[in-house]
Amino acid sequence: MKLSQIKAILPTLSNVEFQLADGTFVPEHFHVTEVGQISKNFIDCGGVIRHEKTVNFQLWNADDYEHRLKPGKLLHIIQLSEEKLGIEDVEIEVEYQSSTIGKYDLDFNGKTFVLKNKTTACLAQDGCGIPLPTLKVTQSACCAPNAGGC
Repeated sequence: MKLSQIKAILPTLSNVEFQLADGTFVPEHFHVTEVGQISKNFIDCGGVIRHEKTVNFQLWNADDYEHRLKPGKLLHIIQLSEEKLGIEDVEIEVEYQSSTIGKYDLDFNGKTFVLKNKTTACLAQDGCGIPLPTLKVTQSACCAPNAGGC
C-alpha cells in the first residue's frame, strides 16, 4: 500500500486498527512512534546496484491503556511528515515489535489495516549462480502412452 492510499482510507474510518496476518490484532492502545522515509541503496548478489524507498511506520504497544489513535490524528502525523521530511508517495513498511522487530507490508481489508508478512528473495536469479528449482517428472503406468490417460 502506498502512502496516498492510506491517506485516502483514513478519513473513512472511525478507528485505526492493525491486524497481523495470523488474525491477531495489534492492541488498540498502540502508538505510532515514527513516520519517516527509508532509503536503501544496495548491490544484489548479481552485482546490480539497486535503490529502494519506503515510508516507515513504527507501531509500539505501550501500557497506556487509555490511548486510542484516531484516524484524523494519524493523518495529521502523515501530513506533518510529508511537509517536514519531504516523504514521497511510496510503499509503506510497518515495524512492529513481537519477539523482535518485525517488518511488514501493509494492506487494507475494508475495515482494518493488515500487516502482511514479508519474505526474502533473490533479486538476481539469472545472474547469481544459484540454480532455480526444477520439477521432477515421473511417469506412472496411468500416464504411459495408450494407457487411457491420467
